[in-house]
Amino acid sequence: YNPNAKRMAEMIQAEWAKVGVKAEIVSFEWGEYLKRTAGGEQDAYLLGGSSDNGDPDNMLSYLLSCDGVKGGSTRSRWCDPAFEKLLQDGRVAADPKQRADIYARAQAILKVEVPVAPIAHSVVAIPIRKSVLNYVLDPFGRQNFAAVDMAE
Repeated sequence: YNPNAKRMAEMIQAEWAKVGVKAEIVSFEWGEYLKRTAGGEQDAYLLGGSSDNGDPDNMLSYLLSCDGVKGGSTRSRWCDPAFEKLLQDGRVAADPKQRADIYARAQAILKVEVPVAPIAHSVVAIPIRKSVLNYVLDPFGRQNFAAVDMAE
């Protein structure tokens, strides 16, 4: 989802410079980067990820919950009580329409507050020969070959 973070950072730096924002790009080894961003040492950062279950709470809570500020997953250090209440309500709502409404309201807060700025969306492509039979593409990236066979 981000094959060249350095280039992306340079592009952002150039755009910010156009509006008078000076930014220094600082790179670290991956483990050190995760430690420092979890600790809140940065003013801005780049980080990518993919949801592994399709539920809106999967990414919203991990990346933006108030508990995540303490735990290090909310690297933006943003904590909004109204947003947090919606996350909590969404986790326990059983009715799909009610959950959709709750998460739509949570996303409306994100649109105003902008604690994160999604830049790119990954596309999963899995090339398969015509001779491969019964392979089903999983929307969450899991590879299940249990029913796969090869044509003669």
